[in-house]
Amino acid sequence: MRSRLDDSADLPRRTLLGMAVIAPTLVAGIAGAAEPAPAGTADLPPDLATAIKQHEQATFRNDIVALGKLVADDYLLVNSDSTLQNKQSYLADFAVPGFKLDPYVMEEPVQKIWGDTALSAGRLHLTWTQDGKRQDRRVRIVHVWTKEDGHWRLKYTQLTRMT
Repeated sequence: MRSRLDDSADLPRRTLLGMAVIAPTLVAGIAGAAEPAPAGTADLPPDLATAIKQHEQATFRNDIVALGKLVADDYLLVNSDSTLQNKQSYLADFAVPGFKLDPYVMEEPVQKIWGDTALSAGRLHLTWTQDGKRQDRRVRIVHVWTKEDGHWRLKYTQLTRMT
């Protein structure tokens, strides 16, 4: 089992995993949906629900500047193959041309809040196109958000591939 910060990992795989990081914030709609917040965020503090929605929108637009403001400087992504990515590597994945993630729905959503720390998790069936090929994967995802200097930041993400 690898346990390293891998900025040289296979870019297509990292791109998928980086895109999957937005999963807890997506529901049936995509950019432009009339829904004020993603499903399941009604019980969240309003500022956290807003941060999750902003993360969703920035992800669909590949808005690296907005994502950079929402992701903590010491962010860590644990990929389903056990490789690790830091903030810089994660943001670089959004610059990869030709990647198209299909809309999906969070299944079995879980949300927990402990003061200035929040967990958002669930199960996803991801489908996407990359390099002209259709892909398909089922994963469990966990996001950890922390409130820093009055703003919610994505601090940690873990992906677990399901068979």
